[in-house]
Amino acid sequence: MKQVLVFKTSVNSFQEMQALKPILNKLVNKTGRWNFDLEDCDRVLRVESEFVGADSIIEKLACAGVMCSELE
Repeated sequence: MKQVLVFKTSVNSFQEMQALKPILNKLVNKTGRWNFDLEDCDRVLRVESEFVGADSIIEKLACAGVMCSELE
């Protein structure tokens, strides 16, 4: 069953989002989806996946220099 995870991020541009594309695609694999809302004040990242957890996403984005925290 897919879960939906929502994060506040520090991503500010389309270019930053594109740079994260390989990381996020690898995390969600072929069964999941992700997208950013860069117009939202929290620069929201929404992830739908069966297998990846919030901690994994936060860790991978932190390694890429992106602040990321789960919204509840």
